[in-house]
Amino acid sequence: MAYVALTPLGAEPDFADTPAAIQATVRRFASEVLRPLGRQLDRMAPEAVIAPDSPLWAMYGQFAALGFGVDDLLSMEPAERARTMAILFEELGWGDAGLAISIGAGLIPAMISAILGNGFCRSIAQDAKLGCWMITEPDHGSDTLDPARMIFHPQGEYGRPNCVVTIKGDELIITGQKSAWVSNGTIGQVGILYAACDTGSGPDTKNGAVVIVPMETRGITRGKPLDKLGQRALNQGEIYFDNVRLSKAHLLAGPDQYQQATYLVHTLANGLMSAIFTGCARSAYDLALSYAHERKAGGVPIIRHQSVAQRLFHMFRKVEAACALSRRVLHYNFQAPAMALQAAMAAKVTATQTAFEVASEAVQMHGGNGLARDYPVEKIMRDARASLIEDGCNEILAIKGGYHLMNPDLL
Repeated sequence: MAYVALTPLGAEPDFADTPAAIQATVRRFASEVLRPLGRQLDRMAPEAVIAPDSPLWAMYGQFAALGFGVDDLLSMEPAERARTMAILFEELGWGDAGLAISIGAGLIPAMISAILGNGFCRSIAQDAKLGCWMITEPDHGSDTLDPARMIFHPQGEYGRPNCVVTIKGDELIITGQKSAWVSNGTIGQVGILYAACDTGSGPDTKNGAVVIVPMETRGITRGKPLDKLGQRALNQGEIYFDNVRLSKAHLLAGPDQYQQATYLVHTLANGLMSAIFTGCARSAYDLALSYAHERKAGGVPIIRHQSVAQRLFHMFRKVEAACALSRRVLHYNFQAPAMALQAAMAAKVTATQTAFEVASEAVQMHGGNGLARDYPVEKIMRDARASLIEDGCNEILAIKGGYHLMNPDLL
């Protein structure tokens, strides 16, 4: 029987010198830094994860040393950028999904500032400063990603926003709260805030404001780091604004551009999530495949049992399908005249669902060992479970994605 070895990225058709070098570099970082660090942080209390003596802090500098800065990525040709970011975030997700999200969220203020061409905001949102993305609120989750009200029930109302940016002359005044699910919320040095905007007629949640916020600004306080089921290496926590005042120069997108800016960040975030959890799914599959060769039952490695071979095959095909869709969507959205949010949503939903299903199958295949913390598959399953909710829960994404398929000329 002939054995055909695939690349570390599976059935990758174009594993040329540059992609191979990127993959090898990031895989080494993921294997030597992210995976062991993620398991260590997973067993620590949330307060200890972000303590001054935590091993978390060294990781950000080690990632920066790899040379994948925002300006470096945006200077690439669109096809090269898509390939690089796909491989980069797949490999980071292969190492540890929570830390991969922390790295990705950390880049968002700089990335959006650069894409929108705002030099002042980009000077604040530097690569060296860890970013956070502040959009979710205590009373508003996935609906904050739907300012156009595409999926609202006809009798539904948004209700009172928890955070409001008031524009008065040349000044921004921020009051309110962002929820405990803000990634890097209690440790971020610069934030990109999406909130309702008041220009004199009361808070408007459809036409809000996007603000780049230096997180040491007077009036900002943080809540406790969130204690949660999965992605425990990813710091998340509440942010409070008490009459925070900034110059209007910090306004990255005003009411007229708010829906467009929300569309942009949502498309980018869903695309990166698809890559991260494609990598997460692959990590669960890789561990299961290795375990199937090592574990013996009935006198032979369990991979020789038909049920195990069949299970592994279905895990493999799901990972490959998620990878293909994620890569296809990233390539499309970086090259098309206008990004397609519905495509990014499809990739995110597919990859996260795949990660959870494959991780669950990996736990089942490990038997009792799959429930033990000595084996990493149980942690991967917990990390993957969180992905079905974050950056827009998958049910809401499916509804909104369906509405984005509507062609008004045919209705």
